[in-house]
Amino acid sequence: MAHEWTAEKLSLTDRLTAVVGRIGKSLNDRIVYAGQLAAFSLATIYWLFARPVKASTLVSALYRIGVQSLPVIMLTGTFIGMVLAVQTHPQFKAVGLESRLGAAINLSLVKELGPVLAATMLAGRVGSAIAAELGTMRVTEQIDALASMGPNPIHYLVVPRFVACLIMIPGLTIMADAMGVLGGAFFSIKLLGVDWGYYWEYSRNAVAQYDVFAGMFKSIFFGGAIALISCYQGFHCDAGAEGVGKASTRSFVVSFVMILVLDLILGIFLDKIHVVWFGGGPRAVV
Repeated sequence: MAHEWTAEKLSLTDRLTAVVGRIGKSLNDRIVYAGQLAAFSLATIYWLFARPVKASTLVSALYRIGVQSLPVIMLTGTFIGMVLAVQTHPQFKAVGLESRLGAAINLSLVKELGPVLAATMLAGRVGSAIAAELGTMRVTEQIDALASMGPNPIHYLVVPRFVACLIMIPGLTIMADAMGVLGGAFFSIKLLGVDWGYYWEYSRNAVAQYDVFAGMFKSIFFGGAIALISCYQGFHCDAGAEGVGKASTRSFVVSFVMILVLDLILGIFLDKIHVVWFGGGPRAVV
């Protein structure tokens, strides 16, 4: 009996040790990942200023990242505006404030949903493609061959994509905002019967220039994070087709989490700045 109890105790101890070991390994892997990503980001910033980017490479990256992303960004923005109208109209109508619907929709789009959704679409479409492209180059040893010929791989492959994301994502955010505003206005005025004069009047009073600036300011950080994470995943891709697929998936997941974290941090920071500069608390839409 005592022997069985001792064996059971040892088994429980072994299981607890294994669990603690797995937790410790997971934490260690994440700390190592964060450190390597930080070093990769610093190297990218160094090469950004150390040597000018080749114009043809940058223009190609701008086209693939910005212009080719316009259709999905416009479509997403339009339907998000309509969905906001559908979801918020019953609550506003219940208290007799349906004329203020435009203020809630447009303020939400400009400050939060526009930048976040534009960045999410960019992470899904562009970030995954970057990780897969660079991952394939890593697996086929093209990055090593490039380094052996003289050019620095980070300067040649990462910096143009990083700069293109920084430049293009504010414009994509503005496009998502504009299409969301138009989609919400169309659905609210034409299908829900909201008076167009009150709709636009309350929208104009609710949305300030600082709100537009805040959304664009956050989008720059989102774009930089997407580019750095995607390029890092491609550069550190595991061997084989499975490694490329995992790098692409991990690129989107990590980018999406980082977008949410940055949105929270920057949102708090920008709200504090607004209070310091303009005074008072957050504006009410009703």
